[in-house]
Amino acid sequence: QVQVVESGGGLVQPGGSLRLSCTTSGITFSFYNMDWYRQAPGKLRELVCGIRSGGSTNCANSVKGRFTISRDNAKNTVYLQMNSLKAEDTAVYSCNAVFGMVQYWGKGTLVTVSS
Repeated sequence: QVQVVESGGGLVQPGGSLRLSCTTSGITFSFYNMDWYRQAPGKLRELVCGIRSGGSTNCANSVKGRFTISRDNAKNTVYLQMNSLKAEDTAVYSCNAVFGMVQYWGKGTLVTVSS
């Protein structure tokens, strides 16, 4: 049974930092491209950052220089380090594991940036 579980969300003040984790089981993690998405209230889901199986990364312009994605294949985990958080970063952050036409989603973790 495949599981994709996000953690690390919470309430943080503007300018603060959080590190999200996404741990998988039931898949050969190292084969999968891993993406972080977010969906804010009333908005469409958007791609935040992605990391390929080979390690290359990309992030949306809105978070470049503030967010960093990384992976630890030994721990079957992908991370999203979020610095200099802004109110507009408030959203449910979800992890997506992709291998060809196969993909698995986690349920998400809520990040709230507020003073």
